[in-house]
Amino acid sequence: MVEPISDSMLIAYDGSEESKRALEYAGQLLRVKKAYILTAWEPLQRQAARTAGASGMMQPDWDSTTENGDPAHDEAVAICREGVAVAADAGFVAEPYLVETETTIWSAIVDAAEELDAGVIVSGTRALTGFRGLFSASTSDAVVKNAGRPVLIVPAAKD
Repeated sequence: MVEPISDSMLIAYDGSEESKRALEYAGQLLRVKKAYILTAWEPLQRQAARTAGASGMMQPDWDSTTENGDPAHDEAVAICREGVAVAADAGFVAEPYLVETETTIWSAIVDAAEELDAGVIVSGTRALTGFRGLFSASTSDAVVKNAGRPVLIVPAAKD
């Protein structure tokens, strides 16, 4: 017998065409009482520190607070609001869920789904193939392997 699941879903939304497509498919295929629109973001200073570290440059002591305004945070808020509007157009009662990621996007998605007890995770994928796919870690693959709950992955539209 299948265990009853939560009547909510977590939709990973980054503003890309792939995430919009995934949200629209979820609207056609799934019915839940609540949809959480997850936008994961990384502070601009941490992005710079990661880039500096990868290049071998000395890393200063970064202050990752957003009190003084962080363009990355502001952009994430705007993207999340857009996702809520797209979800409403798809027929969902949606709530924004903004997460500051400290490691990987996939772990932020999996952790948020656990915290919210989402019955299903919805995500788009760029579906990289060939040479590019060999060297790119797939967020959607990692979500599927680590979520411990149903996951709907919507591929990119064919050209």
